[in-house]
Amino acid sequence: MKILTVDDDADLLALVGFALTQAGYAVVKAADVPEALRVFDAEAPDLVILDINLPSGSGFDACRAIRQRARTPVMMLTVRGEESDLVKALEIGADDYLTKPFSPRTLLARVKALLRRAGMEAGGPMTAGALSLDLDGLSLAIGEVPPVRLTKLEARLLQILMANVGHVVGTERLLVHVWGRRGSGDRQLLKQLVHRLRHKVEVDPAQPKYLQTEPGAGYRLDVGTETQR
Repeated sequence: MKILTVDDDADLLALVGFALTQAGYAVVKAADVPEALRVFDAEAPDLVILDINLPSGSGFDACRAIRQRARTPVMMLTVRGEESDLVKALEIGADDYLTKPFSPRTLLARVKALLRRAGMEAGGPMTAGALSLDLDGLSLAIGEVPPVRLTKLEARLLQILMANVGHVVGTERLLVHVWGRRGSGDRQLLKQLVHRLRHKVEVDPAQPKYLQTEPGAGYRLDVGTETQR
């Protein structure tokens, strides 16, 4: 699990990074808005911890830009306590809000809760429309149809697609999430993985209802309004 932390306070950035690393998360860092967006695009993190007060823009600017790219969970940090900041953060798409100062223990608890709500950590099935993914049990239920067994790679692919349901997830981001690496040589492996998953999920794999290909961009999970397969 990879977390991007963004803050221009080097000491706080180091402290947060250390706490997250000790808890078993991979951490990438940035100190301003342009760098944050470059790192986000390059590293495809599973969660972003974003300070509001940043050079070269604000955390609000970064959050808006991230929301245009993906539905990755975003936690905003600030020394302010004004309700207007909280409301603004939530309105532009932030998922949580933490006021400085905070303890590492509190931060970790909020991070785990946020990832759990996004279906990125254990804590119950992850659902999207008629789909219900059990990451621990490696199975997928579709409506009332008995669950199908998944491989770990198939489950990880569905996990990120379900976390971004209705949105295109880029090929590079999928490669990083599923295999932990990127590269044009792995694109064929991704195509093969999607092909195998379609044969488990779709009624007609040749005309998929759920796993949609976006040529030149990536893949998208479409759950529509139906409640069963």
